Amino acid sequence: MGAARSADGVQSLDRAFQLLELMADADGEVAISRLAADSGLAVSTIHRLVRTLVTRGYVRQLPSRRYVLGPRLIHLGECSSRVLATWAQPHLSRLVDTIGETANMAMLDGDRVVYAAQVPSRHSMRMFTEVGRRVHLHCTGVGKVLLAQMPPERARRLLAQGGMPARTDRTVTDPDELLAQLPAIVTQGYAVDDGEQEAGVRCVAVPVPGGLAAGAISVSGPAGRLALDSVPRVVPLLQSEAAALATELGRDGDRLDS
Repeated sequence: MGAARSADGVQSLDRAFQLLELMADADGEVAISRLAADSGLAVSTIHRLVRTLVTRGYVRQLPSRRYVLGPRLIHLGECSSRVLATWAQPHLSRLVDTIGETANMAMLDGDRVVYAAQVPSRHSMRMFTEVGRRVHLHCTGVGKVLLAQMPPERARRLLAQGGMPARTDRTVTDPDELLAQLPAIVTQGYAVDDGEQEAGVRCVAVPVPGGLAAGAISVSGPAGRLALDSVPRVVPLLQSEAAALATELGRDGDRLDS
């Protein structure tokens, strides 16, 4: 009997997280009928789970009877971001040591990307982005590499929500043009911001494998130092540290099972 209750509890927890993820993917209000269609769960089961989430403050019910993510998730997200930033620091430091340019970790934050951690270059002339700064997806290496990891319809929706302002004369402002570039980014495993966010600045970014926190790491520097012909050397170094970070986070989860 105890084992059965435990199994039921684990299943309910898994389903509750599934509903939270579906609400996040909806990028706004969502109805029970939509949650039922997307999750395959019975409406009665969804009502039971959502009532608990509302009581705990992780979900809010609007006057329209639709649902949105609740404010208690903000605290959890902030704590998680700080932990991820701490884990990322050694990996970013190694990138600065081997490549010589500023290394960053960024994560998807709604229709923007937010810088969660940074280790600056030791050059007197270097790139500096304030940790916590939110930037557009379409004109940054980290933003483009994160867009490439998601279904095209979601990428298009986020671009429409966030807008595509021209930051420089190199910025791509046509969603169709940018979306057409995403399959190549997936295939090659990296994205380049070639003066699209800031004139004279180049950034090379790769995703953190496994979709962990929708994260990416990058190096950025003056275009004169971070030349395009250095990309084939830089990308494997970025991918190695991204994979090591993903493995480290995975091992932490494995310890919970032991």
